[in-house]
Amino acid sequence: MSTSRQEAYIISAKRLPVGKKNGQMKSTRPDDLLAAALGACLGHLPELDRTAIDDVVVGCAMPEAEQGMNMARIGLLLAGLPQSVPGITINRFCASGLQAVAYAAQRIQLGEADLMLAAGAESMSAMP
Repeated sequence: MSTSRQEAYIISAKRLPVGKKNGQMKSTRPDDLLAAALGACLGHLPELDRTAIDDVVVGCAMPEAEQGMNMARIGLLLAGLPQSVPGITINRFCASGLQAVAYAAQRIQLGEADLMLAAGAESMSAMP
């Protein structure tokens, strides 16, 4: 095993809209919000082979209700990614999105992956 670290780079970034509990986006499913963000990031990279994506990592602090059914997997499929691309949802409470980016970068740095998507998504209106 090589001891040298691979460099990890962010090549596209988007921000989900921010609202308030039971506000205008209360009827928008969190996985649809995630799909919009993933689609917007990938929209800037039309030449990117979607099948080359090794994994999609999504941070979600409250994985319950609509957010609880592996939002990463559902969101990536809604964004039009191939079924061959895996997805994992992680929970680090207030730092879930940040942890998703760190985890994706670590996989690249360790040589476990070449191309990762990382995101954080949440809908407080979906919380019980």
